[in-house]
Amino acid sequence: MAETRTSSTNPALILVAAAAGWLVPGLGHALLQRWRKAIAYFFAVAILAVLGLWMRGNVFSSNSADAFDMLGFLADIGNGLFYFLAGTINPAGGDVSRAAGDYGTRLFATAGVLNLLCVLELLHIGFGSKEEGHVAE
Repeated sequence: MAETRTSSTNPALILVAAAAGWLVPGLGHALLQRWRKAIAYFFAVAILAVLGLWMRGNVFSSNSADAFDMLGFLADIGNGLFYFLAGTINPAGGDVSRAAGDYGTRLFATAGVLNLLCVLELLHIGFGSKEEGHVAE
């Protein structure tokens, strides 16, 4: 009964990969040598985030007392580097008075949640149980 997990040898590596995967989407999977997933996750998050910003979606900040704005911030911060580069990618800022800006807000938040799910998958790969017979990527 062979162990199918190749990345569980070092718990510190898994935590570093999770932090790296949050900061740069797909980087954590690349550190674990799961190249197809790394590329797919990077482009999925990047396309959603950049489209959302180009559509002038709103980027939430942490200094809001409103609960829904705080949820928006938690979703947006999931974008990692894209969150911190939002002002550079879209220097004009958000414009939710147009439908495109409202859709952009949703796309940017979706990108953040998707990236957080990718980080959770990394943690599951490293610490979770895998069924026997799982083909490692």
